[in-house]
Amino acid sequence: MTLNELLPVVRMLSSRDKLKRIRILAEELEASENIAPLEPFKTYNLPTPYNSFGVGETLMEALTEDNID
Repeated sequence: MTLNELLPVVRMLSSRDKLKRIRILAEELEASENIAPLEPFKTYNLPTPYNSFGVGETLMEALTEDNID
């Protein structure tokens, strides 16, 4: 069955059944081997705005300049 054939049937489902289907699909994706590129129990460094002093001011200046032009 193609996606184009499936979508009209899915659209006819109740909201509750649509949510159930979403959960089922998410669980199937989670169980697949190639979906998660992150390794369990490994530490990853993620950039955050913490300790980035002055970034807010710079952003506000850029937004203000953009509105003037």
